[in-house]
Amino acid sequence: MMIQYIIRRVLTAIPVLFGILLVTFVLARVIPGDPCRAILGEKATQEVCDRFAEEHGLNKPLATQFLIYMQEIARGDFGRSFRYGMPVTRLLIERLPTTFELSVSALILSMIVGIPLGVISAVKHNSWVDVGTMVWANTGVSMPVFWLGLMLAYVFSLLLRDTPFWLPPSGRVTAGLAAPAFYVVWGWHVPEEGLWLALLQFLSRLHIFNGVVTGNWKLVGDALKHLILPAVALGTIPMALIARMTRSSMLEVLGQDYIRTARAKGLSKIKVVLKHAFRNSLLPLVTVIGLSLGTLLGGAVLTETIFGLSGVGRTLYEAITARDYGIVQAFTVVIAVFFVALNLIVDISYAYLDPRVRLD
Repeated sequence: MMIQYIIRRVLTAIPVLFGILLVTFVLARVIPGDPCRAILGEKATQEVCDRFAEEHGLNKPLATQFLIYMQEIARGDFGRSFRYGMPVTRLLIERLPTTFELSVSALILSMIVGIPLGVISAVKHNSWVDVGTMVWANTGVSMPVFWLGLMLAYVFSLLLRDTPFWLPPSGRVTAGLAAPAFYVVWGWHVPEEGLWLALLQFLSRLHIFNGVVTGNWKLVGDALKHLILPAVALGTIPMALIARMTRSSMLEVLGQDYIRTARAKGLSKIKVVLKHAFRNSLLPLVTVIGLSLGTLLGGAVLTETIFGLSGVGRTLYEAITARDYGIVQAFTVVIAVFFVALNLIVDISYAYLDPRVRLD
């Protein structure tokens, strides 16, 4: 039954992804702006732009361009970037690990802080702890990411530059720090191209993962130090949302009859809260966490720009400005696939968290 449900959800996701691809493809080409002049400059002659359009197939009818692009995707080819002059797939391998590492770090930080605060706030309902937590949560939701990022960089990178609390304001790792890929360290013989090499390169560019599996703890520590400020800036809003959702869900569960029965049996307060109340309040929380990760992956552009990180968000913004169709389409599809996959994982997790939920 579970396998059938997964297959059905995957099949229903195909037309969704196709629709996203079609809309992105059309919108990228109908909005005002010429990729030739956006990349080569406003002084590019019409002759140069005509040659540019012919080289990249932009002089063909829109339907023909879309059919050609679909054929390329079926072969695993996302085309070439106008701006960088290189395959978009290589750009994905280079830039996606940065955004993925940042988003996961921000989400983990959000969960570590947000869930306990939400639980404590629900248990201490209407106390000063509850009021303080909710004031903080409302402030966190309302705080612009770009402002918080600038303030964090100003305080920890400038005001505290001569203290042990100094943190780097930009970059993923310190320039010049050795970070050899794990498959090179292990002496693996890998093909010069193909899906297997792409996967290994993607994993090796996750600096924390690469440092852990190779025992390069200097790399791990340096990467974590560079991630603190952007992760805090990016994770503040989901942190506040998780805290508020945890509190709301816990308050609803704590008012149920079985919780009062558990208390009447003489169970300790900690056991009642953690084993009975918290476990049964996880369903809405899982939804928020899953959607938060998808939102973080797609909305990291401001954070990456402020902290000088060359990730998906920053690259996508620059590609939209330059009318680099290949990057816009490929990155949008990748983010959409993440959203679909996360929604599927969230739905499947319901059946394990609550046996009353059936995946019909």
